[in-house]
Amino acid sequence: MVGYPPPHMRTDDFDFELPRAAIAQYPARPRDASRLLVAAEPLQDCRVRDLPRLLRPGDLLVVNDTAVLPTRLRGLRGAVAVEATLVEPETDGCWRALVRPARRLKPGDTVEFARGFTAQVRHKNEDGSVVFDFGCDADAVLNALDRHGSMPLPPYIDRLEADPQDRQDYQTVYAARPGAVAAPTAGLHFTPALLAALQAAGVGRVAVTLHVGPGTFLPVKAEHVGDHVMHAERGEIGPDAAAAIAACRAAGGRIVAVGTTALRLLETAVGADGRVSVWSGATSLFITPGYRFRAVDLLLTNFHLPRSTLFMLVCAFAGTARMRAAYAHALASAYRFYSYGDACLLQRSEAA
Repeated sequence: MVGYPPPHMRTDDFDFELPRAAIAQYPARPRDASRLLVAAEPLQDCRVRDLPRLLRPGDLLVVNDTAVLPTRLRGLRGAVAVEATLVEPETDGCWRALVRPARRLKPGDTVEFARGFTAQVRHKNEDGSVVFDFGCDADAVLNALDRHGSMPLPPYIDRLEADPQDRQDYQTVYAARPGAVAAPTAGLHFTPALLAALQAAGVGRVAVTLHVGPGTFLPVKAEHVGDHVMHAERGEIGPDAAAAIAACRAAGGRIVAVGTTALRLLETAVGADGRVSVWSGATSLFITPGYRFRAVDLLLTNFHLPRSTLFMLVCAFAGTARMRAAYAHALASAYRFYSYGDACLLQRSEAA
């Protein structure tokens, strides 16, 4: 798309003040008791459990069925305490990791995470990450993570110790395909009862997969939006999902993306004719105001970080003025922000 993102667009344009007290440290219970801001005109304060009456029969929810791996580890290199979050598998048995304190590690060092579960530092990357070699195959690493790891909660959930309940809380009820190191957080609001109520209301559901990486939630550091390099994430849209989306479109239904991950995947796979195809690969699609949406009509999403690619995305989808008004209302009304926070339901702006 020529001239996209616009060269004059600044990251500062997507900044806003966010009190630390607005950041949710624990989820609502039950999940569907979370508040839901419908960013229409006028704004509507609802609950996530109201979705069956807010959507229409014939609409189709597109959910991301990735499952979060328990990739946060604590260990020792000699007497030095090490905290590592594995973020991406590399060659068999090796993982790229974010480590604290990375400066205390050098190639060849061994970190013991548990008895019989150690890793050697293969090398250090220019971005500060470390490549660990666990000396075993990929399945053995995953089994060890299941025994010894904890969920890789975002850094703004600032607890001294992991809560065992996070194993359930930071996973959607329909998670099926392990591979993410961050949750598709809009999906955390769904319960089996809510899914059943949506089905009874004539709202369909289909799953796609995008394995969420840690870069999703990071603020953009570049001064100009166009200078930001978007992270890549692996995903897949199967034939059943593509067929269901096509059938929904043909019947006049609306495509409702549950989360920005599902939206980015659909917009990656959509053609100029608006048809979503079977697709597999890595996407680094960066959506900012000026982007033309083809695949998605409605978006259910949480409230995002200032200066983040996700806040840029929702501004592109619903309009920057509308999103600024919605966020101002959410803050004034004590909505809870980020991964364990509340949600908003957005309709695509005709200008988007």
